[in-house]
Amino acid sequence: MKKLLILILAILAFGCKQQPDAELAVESTQEEIPKRKLAKFEPKDGEVLLFVGQELEAVGGLEAFNDGYLDHFDRPAGWTTYSNINPGENSFGRTQEGLDGLFDTHDWGDNDYNATLQLNSPNYENMALAIGLQFVNHEEKVADGSHDAYINKLADFLLSLGKRPVFLRVAYEFDGDPWNHYDRKTTIKAYKRIVDMLRAKGVENTAYVWQSTGFISGQEHLEGWYPGDDYVDWCGVSFFNRWKEIEMFEFARKKGKPVFIAEATPTISDYGGKLYGLTKETQLSDSIQAEEAWEKWFIPFFSAIDDNPDVVKAMHYINCHWDSHPMWVNNPTFKGIDARLHLSDSISERWRKITSQSKYIKSTPDLYEKLYNNN
Repeated sequence: MKKLLILILAILAFGCKQQPDAELAVESTQEEIPKRKLAKFEPKDGEVLLFVGQELEAVGGLEAFNDGYLDHFDRPAGWTTYSNINPGENSFGRTQEGLDGLFDTHDWGDNDYNATLQLNSPNYENMALAIGLQFVNHEEKVADGSHDAYINKLADFLLSLGKRPVFLRVAYEFDGDPWNHYDRKTTIKAYKRIVDMLRAKGVENTAYVWQSTGFISGQEHLEGWYPGDDYVDWCGVSFFNRWKEIEMFEFARKKGKPVFIAEATPTISDYGGKLYGLTKETQLSDSIQAEEAWEKWFIPFFSAIDDNPDVVKAMHYINCHWDSHPMWVNNPTFKGIDARLHLSDSISERWRKITSQSKYIKSTPDLYEKLYNNN
C-alpha cells in the first residue's frame, strides 16, 4: 500500500511539472503564426489612408474650384478621380474619347474632371492619387487588344507621375448590374490585360484595386469574379445605404488583402431602398437631416473602419453635391444628396475630431516615403 501511494504521488508530481511546459508550447505556437505581408502602399494595422473625391468641385484647392474639401479641411493622404476606356460612348450629351478627364477638362454629366490640372497644382503635392477606370461595353475590346493604345497611353501617364503612389480601380464596381453590366469572364480577362501591360511597361507606382459594389455579391460570387492574388493588391468596396450587406471585409481577410473603402457618401435607405435603391433626402446643410445622417451613416461608417483594423486600410469620402449634377439628379440613390461636409458645422466638427486621430493618414512631406517603405 505504501509503494502504491508513493507511485501515485510521483505521477501527480510529474504531471504538475509538465503542465507549465505545455502552456509554454501553446503560447510559442501562437507567437509563431506569421502576420501577412503588407500589400503595396498598405499602412500598418490600425492606420487608414484618408482619400477625398471625386470631381474638381468636390475636392477644390484650385483657382476656379475653391469651395471644395481642400478649402475647408486638412489635406488628405490622397484624392480620387475617374476616367474610362470606352471611346464613342455617349454620357449625358458628351461622346467619350477614352481616358477622359486625365489630361484635359471633361464633363460627362458629373461635373468637371481634370487630373493633370490637379497634379500641376502645389495644393495637391504630397498626395496619392486614386483612379476609377471603367470600360463598360468595351470589356471585349480591352481583353482582345483592340484598345491597347489606350492602355499604353495610361501607362505613360502613370510613369509621368514618378514616385506619386497611385491606386488604380480597374473596372470598379464590376458587379454593379444593371448600371455597369460587365460580362464576368471577359472583364476578368480585360482586368488582367491592363495589369500585365502596365507592369510590362515598367509602371511601379501603382497598386491595383479590385472593387465590388458591396451589396450585390456574396462570397461565392466574389470568388467567381476574382482575377487572382497576383493581380489584386487591394480589395475595394463601396459603402452606401446598404452597408449592412457588405461581405468584402470577410472575403479580403480570407485572401490576405487590405480593403479600400473606395466610394462612400452619406445615404440612408428609404422604404424602397432594398428593392429600388431609394434613399432619403440628405442635405447636410439641413441640421435635422445632417444629424440623421450622422446617426445612421457616419457612425456606422467609422465603426466599420474601427471594427476591421486588420483589413480596412484606406477610405474615400465623396464630398459631392450629387443632386446638382445631371448624372445623379434622377438617380434613385443620389438624387436627393448633398454630401459636402463644410455645409454642416456639427458634421464638420465631428469629422475633424475623428480624422485628426493618429490612425488617419493625411498628406505629409514624407508620405510617399512612408508608403513605399511599407513594401
